[in-house]
Amino acid sequence: MISWPCMLKLDGDDELIYLDSLQNLNSECSELIFSDDDYVIDSLGHCYLIEVISGKLELTKEDRALSTDEATDLIRAHEFNKASVCLTKIYFLTVSEAIGSLAS
Repeated sequence: MISWPCMLKLDGDDELIYLDSLQNLNSECSELIFSDDDYVIDSLGHCYLIEVISGKLELTKEDRALSTDEATDLIRAHEFNKASVCLTKIYFLTVSEAIGSLAS
């Protein structure tokens, strides 16, 4: 079962999108053209592929999970893209904390 909040990682883009619910995911994806390589990362680090099944968005859990360090690297790349935060000051203890930083 997916642990909210999550973040959406778009293939080939450092921008991350904060997602606080399945409804929020549906809203974000309705305006996006997403690829087969885009994925959602939940607060525990589990990765989910986004699929459209019978006209409805579904999340399919993958066998991989991100470590806190990997999630932190994604957040750093995202923040570097925005050029608004000193990257050396970005540090998290958990994946959930990393994802929560996107909410602000």
